[in-house]
Amino acid sequence: MLRKDDFKIGLILGLLLPVVSFLGYYVWKFSVYSFSDYIFYLRTNKALVTAITIPCLVLNMVIFTYYINSKLDRTAKGIFAVTLLYALASLAVKYFG
Repeated sequence: MLRKDDFKIGLILGLLLPVVSFLGYYVWKFSVYSFSDYIFYLRTNKALVTAITIPCLVLNMVIFTYYINSKLDRTAKGIFAVTLLYALASLAVKYFG
């Protein structure tokens, strides 16, 4: 399934991998706190938004590069589209939220 050249698979991968990274960051840095405390701290500390967004987007860049090099361009386009949306949402949260 992951070797299939499909835009929808790219969208799914692009959506799921940052969530995995977000949860991994919680386990790595904030596991002593409850998840609700983590979310509260994220809302109140805008610098943390950047610290969390970068690993999420880097993970998408890695998988995007893999699909581009594998010549699975439709899947890569889906990953790229979601990555742009994540980046814009991150900027909106950081500066307007």
